[in-house]
Amino acid sequence: MNDWGYDMERRVFLGTLAAGTAALGSRRRAEGADAPLKLGLIGCGWYGGVVLKAAFEAGGVEVAALCDVDRAHLEKMTGEIAKSQERTPTTYADWRQLLEQEDLAAVVISTPPHWHALPFIEACRRGLDIYCEKPLAYDVREGQAMVDAAQAGSNVVQIGFQRRQSEALKRAAGYIREGHAGKIVTAAAQIHYAANADLRDPTPKDPPASLDWDFWCGPAPKLPYSEQVGHFAWRLEKAYGNGHLVDWGIHRIDAIRVALGLGMPRSVTAAGGLYALKGRITTPDVLQVHFEFGECPVTWTHRIFGAAEYTPEINNGMSFFGEKESVFVSDRRFVVVPVEKEAERRVVEVKDNPQVAHVSEWLEAVRTRGRVSCPPEDAYQSTATVQLAMVALDTGGRVEWDAESGEIRGNPKAAALLKRDYRAPWVHPRKG
Repeated sequence: MNDWGYDMERRVFLGTLAAGTAALGSRRRAEGADAPLKLGLIGCGWYGGVVLKAAFEAGGVEVAALCDVDRAHLEKMTGEIAKSQERTPTTYADWRQLLEQEDLAAVVISTPPHWHALPFIEACRRGLDIYCEKPLAYDVREGQAMVDAAQAGSNVVQIGFQRRQSEALKRAAGYIREGHAGKIVTAAAQIHYAANADLRDPTPKDPPASLDWDFWCGPAPKLPYSEQVGHFAWRLEKAYGNGHLVDWGIHRIDAIRVALGLGMPRSVTAAGGLYALKGRITTPDVLQVHFEFGECPVTWTHRIFGAAEYTPEINNGMSFFGEKESVFVSDRRFVVVPVEKEAERRVVEVKDNPQVAHVSEWLEAVRTRGRVSCPPEDAYQSTATVQLAMVALDTGGRVEWDAESGEIRGNPKAAALLKRDYRAPWVHPRKG
């Protein structure tokens, strides 16, 4: 992948990175191959705990450091970790201080996406291996800078698209690649659900005393605190999570890309808006997107209000429509539907734990300097794909994408949204 014209002062960067990587390698050799990997966690909320639980199940790790801008999160996570190890992790309120801790071998980044890029790039500079939650970045230019940083070093980096480990998806993808369904003419994904029960109070109020709200907002706009834009609920807030497609639907778009071997779309068309939940969230409660990939079109649909689906078994998943058969895939099952009328459907159900498998794969790669299934280069493509849908929605409904240059063609208004201005004193990692 090219560097998209991004001047990272490459010689200085590479020199710093090489020194960090060499020092880390020396530390690993001194500790011995059988020593537990010492991890740091940045972001101690719900999903940070999910990733650490998977790491403990995989085995061979010790959590040496924790960082969160909320003291309550730090205290709770410290208590949880005490159930799995004797050492009490050092705690920090600032991720920059955590990355200075000398005994760390790797770091997990499990913050909201507006806080992925800066700690990720600094961890790369310091030679630390990284597990970073999806989406890769908040904006497209951040993602490009993160790919550059990872490619410049020898870090082992896994991005948290854990559904790549799904046995249902892998078996369905193999079935499709072997040609059983015939040529796939189009694919579609959807996740419909009633969000009402998960929504919180959007009324501005003082943040909890334990929370540094200014640091939580970081380089993103500093909105008034409310329960609906704070912990967990930020996913449907435009300034921090950018909505249901970018948060949840990205898993399905990534899975379709993997199954069909797709790169990035040539164009993206989006339509939708807020129809039922206006005043409560700031991203679409209804959205339809058409991704025009070179091989076949892919569509996305969501509705996050209303009654349960008439067919709940297919309200969260993806369908591959082939000339011979259609294949529906969800997390733990896939269904083959022949085109012939009255033909028997075939259902395959599996039981697995993709989260543990994904973290285990990363930890093994850290120990062996091996490969992972979701490196930043590939995660960037899935992340930028859904980000382009939100850009299209905001700028007339359609964008044309040049994957080689990493640019939007013929739409300056849309191109300007590839990079969000950072709030001072933070500086965006992509120049220009």
